[in-house]
Amino acid sequence: MEQYIKHKIRSKNIGTIIGWVIFGIFAAIALAILLGYGIMWLWNWLMPELFGLATIGYWQAIGLFALSKILIGSIGCGSSSGSSRSKKNKPSSNKDDMNCNDFSKWKQYDKFWKEEGESAFNSYLNKDSVDKEQSEK
Repeated sequence: MEQYIKHKIRSKNIGTIIGWVIFGIFAAIALAILLGYGIMWLWNWLMPELFGLATIGYWQAIGLFALSKILIGSIGCGSSSGSSRSKKNKPSSNKDDMNCNDFSKWKQYDKFWKEEGESAFNSYLNKDSVDKEQSEK
């Protein structure tokens, strides 16, 4: 994994990396603000008229979102906390059905690249020589 990260940032200068980090921080803050106001606007538009409930403020909307995350589960990775527990007990029928935080395949990346990856990559680039070797066999 370290080699992959080094490869990705090798051509970038420190100013570009710092710029992307700052941009990411501002984007996360803007998304949090928009999420809070979006929840507040939807609540205040629908709930008082439909169910006769009181209107809420920004921080109440953020609290409502946090409460829903705790009770219902996560947004990312396509599964909630309750369904992921039941999936652990069942064998997975789909190979692509993995936890989004599963980086177990990357643990062997450096070892593979040192042993086989570079030669496999070079043989792929020299496809004609590989085809000749296969026809001789």
